Amino acid sequence: MQSFIAFMEKHFLPVAAKIGNQRHLVAIRDAFAYTMPLMILGAFATLINNLPIPGYIDLMNSIFSEKLKDGTFIWTKLGGNLWSGTFAVLGVMIAFLVAFNLAKSYKSSAVAAGIVSLGSFYAVGGASGMDSTGLFIALIVAIISVEIFRRLEANPHLVIKMPDSVPPAVATSFAALLPAMITMTIFGLITTFFNAAHVENIVLAFYKAVQEPFMGMANSYPTALLIAFITPFLWFFGLHGANMIDPFMQTINAPAITANLAALKAGKEIPYIVNKPLFDSFVNMGGTGVTISLIIAIWIFARKNKAYMTVSSLSFAPGLFNINEPLTFGLPIVLNPILFVPYILAPMVCITIAYFATASGFMPACTVMAPWVTPPIIGGVIATASWQGGLIAAINIVVAVLIYSPFVYMATQMQMKKDAATAQA
Repeated sequence: MQSFIAFMEKHFLPVAAKIGNQRHLVAIRDAFAYTMPLMILGAFATLINNLPIPGYIDLMNSIFSEKLKDGTFIWTKLGGNLWSGTFAVLGVMIAFLVAFNLAKSYKSSAVAAGIVSLGSFYAVGGASGMDSTGLFIALIVAIISVEIFRRLEANPHLVIKMPDSVPPAVATSFAALLPAMITMTIFGLITTFFNAAHVENIVLAFYKAVQEPFMGMANSYPTALLIAFITPFLWFFGLHGANMIDPFMQTINAPAITANLAALKAGKEIPYIVNKPLFDSFVNMGGTGVTISLIIAIWIFARKNKAYMTVSSLSFAPGLFNINEPLTFGLPIVLNPILFVPYILAPMVCITIAYFATASGFMPACTVMAPWVTPPIIGGVIATASWQGGLIAAINIVVAVLIYSPFVYMATQMQMKKDAATAQA
């Protein structure tokens, strides 16, 4: 194990660290972080309109019986209106926010870059993909538009300088005028070329050709297993695994949640099992590695290990809200060869249980994005809007405790022998 760790530190960590700090991935990650509160709100709003409880819809219709001209009950409009302001404009928000964050990292005009990206997104047909349908195109347009815009902005011949007496906001807008016009014209020409090739809408064509098939591939059990493996694997070496794979998770998560909510609203079978709530509520309980179970295992099997008991007791309160940095670096889990196997194995077993519990129909698919700080078991109930979700989360905690227990016991025995040898010396 020590030779393996040394090999990984020498050959793997430098590459992984560069990937984790790659500015484009960081910009995507931060953009989705900004939209997370709205996505949670939109999911809850849709759930209120379509709560999967027998008789719920009929009860609400009888209490709030007033209808609109189109025949819909007026009580459902709140959820619909909130949807319109959240998931329905996700692509638009991402087009702006990714460009804003990326330009900011380049120390370029962030607001101007965001506006140019937004305009360019509409220039390629973004009006038909303002929701998660246009998400991938929004990401591509945001990145490319910033790379073009910042280079043009750096060209002194393309910058219109205003007198010092002009207000800063006006001066900034004129400085970005020509770079913005050129950037948007490029995207307009690209769209025109596609139109000439009889591609009426780039966004919809891309969705059907690439994004939709990719979502199907990402919904598979092997993908879920890989994600469950890679996050704790990176964390073991001290790298923030969740942040590093978050751009990938979000690109499959937002469309999956949107499709699941649309299916729930239409009364159809929910199509996507693999999404972020599945990991947040059934795997990352206590934090990456199902570490709430590690704390429980320590309380049961490591009472004589004072260091483990002290750290786990201090880590319980944050762990209850899925924050495990005190445990990860205090125990530590990072570069701890004894805990390497259970730390990797527990998430993979838990995602397996959750995946097949959903695939078998025992547990509903996740349709609600509960805040990631939602305590274990409660998160499972909220994410699936069912008691079965809470039960599967509880089962996962117990299973993970069983996985961690022999290794915690081993660590305790080794520490006791070490303490005895120290005392004898």
